[in-house]
Formats: sequence, structure tokens, C-alpha cells
Amino acid sequence: MRKAVIVDYLRSPFSRSRPQQPERDKFNPLRMDHVAAMLIEKVIERTGVAPSEIDEVIPACALGVWEQWTYGGRSITMLAKLPVEVPAVFVDRQCGSSMSAIHFGAMEIMTGYSDLVFACGMEHMTHVPMAENQWINPPMDLIEKEEYRKKYEMDTGFVMGFTAERLFKEGAEKYGITREDMDKWSLRSHQLASKAQEGGFFDGEVMPVTVTYPDGNTETIDKDLSVRPTTSLERIQSLPPAFTSDGVITAGNSSPLNAGASCVMLASEDKAKSLGLTPLGTIKSVGWGAVHPAVMGKGPVPASKMALKHAGLSANDIDVWEINEAFAIVALWCMKELGINPEKVNVKGGAIAIGHPLGATGARLVGTIPRILEVEGEKYGLATACVGGGQGVATIIEKEK
Repeated sequence: MRKAVIVDYLRSPFSRSRPQQPERDKFNPLRMDHVAAMLIEKVIERTGVAPSEIDEVIPACALGVWEQWTYGGRSITMLAKLPVEVPAVFVDRQCGSSMSAIHFGAMEIMTGYSDLVFACGMEHMTHVPMAENQWINPPMDLIEKEEYRKKYEMDTGFVMGFTAERLFKEGAEKYGITREDMDKWSLRSHQLASKAQEGGFFDGEVMPVTVTYPDGNTETIDKDLSVRPTTSLERIQSLPPAFTSDGVITAGNSSPLNAGASCVMLASEDKAKSLGLTPLGTIKSVGWGAVHPAVMGKGPVPASKMALKHAGLSANDIDVWEINEAFAIVALWCMKELGINPEKVNVKGGAIAIGHPLGATGARLVGTIPRILEVEGEKYGLATACVGGGQGVATIIEKEK
């Protein structure tokens, strides 16, 4: 099959979403479908690609309802002012949505059906929240099904915090993971993200966004708003349980709620050459997998194993890992299960600090890997994320010397 390469990657800053206090969200005046379209326009501008050459646009979102309904992806192409002949398709794999969009685009290219594809993701967790949302009505009768309840009590996994509590319990029993381990990993996330932010690393992937507020004032947001440079271990340890009265999952060792969008431009190797563009990296392989919904944080393990198998690599061959920090326990569990050196993981911080706007995260993980490989002078990177509902996605990127 042909090679699928990452030609460009761009994202918005990630704001801090507050469904109960929307006025405190810097992105409250914005819709993320508009921001996703802005990213596409900006990537077209800086690569010089003719819009008519785009073979497919694949937008993705975890909560594709209300203002995030995309008319099958079509509204994004129209907002980006692309020719009406450019087709689109919408993807939902919850937290792995935009990574799956990249997978589908890469497969189109590898099999010769497309030469140039845009995969993008978005989420506005103030406007379209996960909880108390009248436009989301899951089949709660699943809770009563014996096959889902035979091992785990409570629900099947609709409340992500409960899934993290269960995974922590298993991690504590199997590997001796403690709450302190989670809190220390969370502090590390903020410290590394703050260092990367201050050092200008994220400037190469973040498109500043200007927001106009109801009073007419404007503000340009050019950095992620959930990074806390001055937080401390004592502060994180002082936070109470967020989901159960006797639990260990807190706001400090979980990712925050966020709004944001991301965009990855994919092309065949020949198409990139013809356009005079130097690829950021090559999609070496992809993977996905499923686990019990009640412990969805295990999902990156089977997904990563699939990607490694198809790449002919082992976990030890991977130089840089991006494991989405939906919760600190997810990263800790995956490192233990796959035997990963923690020093190779989330070296520029993770979602606990940077943020996790669900549908936008997958493209952020994949897009930032080749940039990190360039800085570190390494060859292979693996991006992976757990997925609500009990799934996982993974992508291996090769940075050719």
C-alpha cells in the first residue's frame, strides 16, 4: 500500500469549559464547528494547497448533537468555504473520534482512493455538556443486562469517573498504584506542559483565536487555559473525591472540561512531493480495540498492541508516547501493562494540564507526536487514547531521518 503522511497539523488553544458558569469560559461566544473550519482555512493558506485538490474532509466529535451536529460533516466544508464538490463524512468514536478520523483518512490514502484528506476534531463542553444534556439519551436499560453486570457493579460505564475508580481499584490490587502516584503524575503533567508552554513548543501547533465578547471587547487567546504553572502536590492532594464519597479520583488527577478544535492534513507521499511539502511524519500503523465499558481506561492497551503488531514493532521500540490523560490512572495502568518507561510518556505534558476537548484530543495526540520526535531527534512515536464505552485507539508515527 501507499504511504500516508502527515503534511500539517494545527489546533486551537483549549479553553476551560464550565457548563454551569458559561460566562467563565473564554470560548463561550464561539462555536467549535466555526473554529474547526478556521483551522482548515489556515492550513490551506500556509500549505498553499488548492481547495479543489482536497479529496475528503472528515470532521469528528464525541457529542455530535445540537450545535455540534455537522450534517454528516458537510457543514464544516461549507464553513471552510471549500468547493461544493469536496465530500465529507462525520466520525464519532467518543474520545478517540478525531484519531479514528485520521485512521479513515490514512486508509483512503493507503488504498489509493484519496490523495489529500483533512481530518479534524472539535468539542465545546460548555455548550454541549456530557451531563444533564437533554439531547443525549443513552439506553439506560443496558445497566440491567446481566452480561455487563456479572463482574462490575453500578453502571456499565456511562459515568467516566466511575470507570476511573474501578480501574484504580484494579491497578492498586495488581500493581500497587496509589492515589499519591496519580497526584504526582498530575503534577508532572502541569509542570511539563508549563515548561513547554513557556518554551514556545506549543506555538508551533496552536492557532491564536480572537474572541468577541457580548460587551464588544475582544481578546486573542493563544495558549491552553487549563495549564497551572503554580500548582503543587499539596494542592492536588487536598482536593476531595469528585465522583464517590470514598473515592480517589479528583479534579486534580482528572482531565478538565474543555472547548477546542484540531486539524491534521494527510496526503500520499507522492502528493506531498508534488505540492512541494515536507511531511511531518508517516502513519506507520493504526490500532483499535475494545474492553469492558466499566473500565474503559484499559482501552489503549489492546489498541496499542494492534498498532505495534502491524508495524512489526515492540513497545520498547517506541521512543515517544502520548497516552491521553483522561485520568491519571489511565496513563499509569497503560505504562504498567505495556512495560513503558514513564520518561518516554507525555513529555510535553498531557490532558490533565493541556485539556481534553473530547473530539479534538485524538488529532492533538497524533499531530503533536512528529513535532516531539523532531525536537527529541527520535524515530517512532505512539499516540493512544481510552474511549468512553470501553474502547481504545492508537497510531504509530514514524519520523524518517
